[in-house]
Amino acid sequence: MQYLNQNENFLGLVDELAAFETAPTVVWPLPYEATTTYATGTNAGPAAILAASQQVEFWDEELDSEPSEKGICTLAQFNCAGLNHEKALNKLADEAERLFAEDKFVLSLGGEHSVTIPLVQQAAKYWQNLSVLQLDAHSDLRESYEGSPLNHACVMARVAETCPFVSVGLRSGIQSERRNLRPDSRLIYAWQMQRDQSWMDKTLAALAENVYITFDLDFFDPSIMPAVGTPEPGGFFWYETLALLRRVFAECNVIACDIVELKPIAGLQHPEFLAAKLAYKMIGYKFGL
Repeated sequence: MQYLNQNENFLGLVDELAAFETAPTVVWPLPYEATTTYATGTNAGPAAILAASQQVEFWDEELDSEPSEKGICTLAQFNCAGLNHEKALNKLADEAERLFAEDKFVLSLGGEHSVTIPLVQQAAKYWQNLSVLQLDAHSDLRESYEGSPLNHACVMARVAETCPFVSVGLRSGIQSERRNLRPDSRLIYAWQMQRDQSWMDKTLAALAENVYITFDLDFFDPSIMPAVGTPEPGGFFWYETLALLRRVFAECNVIACDIVELKPIAGLQHPEFLAAKLAYKMIGYKFGL
């Protein structure tokens, strides 16, 4: 596996902490964009997150530890130049399968949300009793969009063909999205979360033993995360998000994650720093709880 050096890798880690052979965590940049339908630029997201991560402090004050000490390898970016959308996702699936076979905790940085489709499909081959936790403003449950069932608006429809899921924070969708919902899946809307303080308990109760987390950054409120392709008002904030993630990592076996849909804004650094900090918090919750 090719991986990035200290000047380019996640957190700017020295070689002995960033080697693939010894690091339990792999950060995988996926600068892929093919089906975005509003604002474009998510292909620049992974590089922006990696650059911002070099300003993140190693010590996590909540955990009172430095999760980076266990080792984090940053792979060279996924390259699918010259391939159409379907073939690009097939190539991503092949590379993901090799990574999961190495028993690494894979944290992927998108790119558009369609990258989640092959990642979940391959994860399901290695972990039984798997469910997906989707943190997102949009349900992404269209069967097809703009002529493709692999569009970023169809991500969870494709995930549902592989395993159950729980979607949290939804603020935009389609009228028919609950009609054919899997009986073992659940949609939790933002308006419900504002009225029902037990939403977090219900989320945990609906998840399986093994969990894949897909985190679309438009889950956050646009006031703290404006750099997304399709922002929606009424989103969520830092500490309430961490409270949910901490419980999920503590009560489930989180086997992999992705963070997707960052669309960098020139001259505005805080969104990519937030995304980098979020990635580091996930790694800390995985290995520091």
